[in-house]
Amino acid sequence: MHAYRSHTCADLTSANVGDNVRLSGWVHRVRDHGGLLFIDLRDHYGITQVMADPDSPVFAEIEKVRSEWCIRIDGNVMARDESLVNPKIPTGEIEVFIRDIEVLGQAGELPLMVFGDQEYPEETRLTYRYLDLRREKMQENMKLRSDVVASIRKRMWDKEFREYQTPIITASSPEGARDFLVPSRLHPGKFYALPQAPQQFKQLLMVSGFDKYFQIAPCFRDEDPRADRSPTDFYQLDMEMSFVEQQDVFDTIQPVLQGIFEEFGGGRKVDAEWPQISYRDAAKWYGTDKPDLRNPIKMQDCSDHFRGSGFAIFAKLLEQEGTEIRAIPAPTGGSRKFCDRMNAFAQKEGLPGMGYIFWRDQGEGMEAAGPLAKNIGPERTEAIREQLGLGVGDAAFFLGGKPKAFEGVAGKARVVIGDELGLTDQDRFAFAWIVDFPIYERDAETGEIDFEHNPFSMPQGGMAALEGAPEDVLGYQYDLACNGYELVSGAIRNHRPEIMFKAFEIAGYGKDEVEKRFGGMVNAFQYGAPPHGGCAAGIDRIVMLLADEANIREVILFPMNQRAEDLMMGAPSEPMNEQLRELRLRVLPPEA
Repeated sequence: MHAYRSHTCADLTSANVGDNVRLSGWVHRVRDHGGLLFIDLRDHYGITQVMADPDSPVFAEIEKVRSEWCIRIDGNVMARDESLVNPKIPTGEIEVFIRDIEVLGQAGELPLMVFGDQEYPEETRLTYRYLDLRREKMQENMKLRSDVVASIRKRMWDKEFREYQTPIITASSPEGARDFLVPSRLHPGKFYALPQAPQQFKQLLMVSGFDKYFQIAPCFRDEDPRADRSPTDFYQLDMEMSFVEQQDVFDTIQPVLQGIFEEFGGGRKVDAEWPQISYRDAAKWYGTDKPDLRNPIKMQDCSDHFRGSGFAIFAKLLEQEGTEIRAIPAPTGGSRKFCDRMNAFAQKEGLPGMGYIFWRDQGEGMEAAGPLAKNIGPERTEAIREQLGLGVGDAAFFLGGKPKAFEGVAGKARVVIGDELGLTDQDRFAFAWIVDFPIYERDAETGEIDFEHNPFSMPQGGMAALEGAPEDVLGYQYDLACNGYELVSGAIRNHRPEIMFKAFEIAGYGKDEVEKRFGGMVNAFQYGAPPHGGCAAGIDRIVMLLADEANIREVILFPMNQRAEDLMMGAPSEPMNEQLRELRLRVLPPEA
């Protein structure tokens, strides 16, 4: 017999009754039933109930066993009494009578329990992550992650992509986040960087003639943490294709991701129609460039109904250039109580409040109620109701000003309204491509032009587009949103050196600076670069959605905490003086 096991803790069924078996695993829990000892023995695959009574030759040793001890047992498989069968586990028809036991590893007092659903502070869970990972939910999350990655790889190979590995140590490249720098011992005073993404390398692969590339790529960014983002490193499905347009990329990645969500979504509906929404429309309708389309609420511009109206705050606001009044429809939200709750929400977000109108049945017909209705009168109120398609029992909320100043709060309010009124379909994955991103923006204070989004996107219209107003230039750049999260980001690349130099010149970067920062890629484009484009999909975020988790750390094996610290391994740590001398570095004390 094998030294540790003849079966896993998920293998044994009624067909094994009478067999002599060997199992190894962890003591999930111990139950003492007056002289009968029952142990739920757990391994990676499942749980088997093992038991002993005073007739067992090792009963005295079994009495010493405690939770999370790692043990091996030998015993006989017995059928459970019919009334004691546990249909919830594969081994629920049997139990194993223990004849021999070996303690493979004792466990001290546990800082967190593996059995049960107790909640523990995240700091405790991350300090003892190896124990936290033993818990059933975490085991399932990590198995899901592994299965998702395997399925993605197969689907990409089936589409005739090949996987290539790009460097982990490279040159610093400003791509929107801070680099992690790596000092060079052989070149004192110089630094490598960990790649924020394989962006330049995958484009160089296209120049090299590799038509379809993909990689499950590690990426490193020194970012501030959020619940849906790791502060140090993450993995993405990185892909690039030659001789393609934007729609080709969409048509390639959609069946891959749709198939993943159908395979691992647990029966939740996966939308097959992925609408394409312009960046500006997404901001206007949803207040965000990553809208949750499970929520049917679509915001609308109602400015004309308030111009010259009796509601002085909005009327005067609209006299300023670039302002508007936006309405958030709230079907079934037509009660003063709900309106007051949303007003309080706006105040928590730092606004004075949020105007509202709600419509109620007064017996003799519908009546518009609320402070706004009184100020603007029945004619304007009725026009607003008709525009928004609302009726009795519904409400609408209003925010005004320059859109960029209030869109974020409006987007949050839309989400809260959808959730609180039960309008958002929680049992569904809804996708949308966000397209037509502006390449440039003008600083409101200085008037200077700079890049608003990816500077390496091909401008729509090519060189001719760069001759007009910079704010009007759109790029072939796109994101994929799902349930309020950004899952994919990508672009058709600017592969023409003359267009690239002109694009950077508009933002104030001279040719010399572009060649200095991106010399490798710019030089390569001088030698017959093909049109190419691609995208990257966040693996961690995909698994987070599939696992129905709100925190990305629940689907990463060994994540950092919110302060970008590894509490288990003690990182970041202070270097030894010898290491600093080798690297010719000196560490300055932190500023007071």
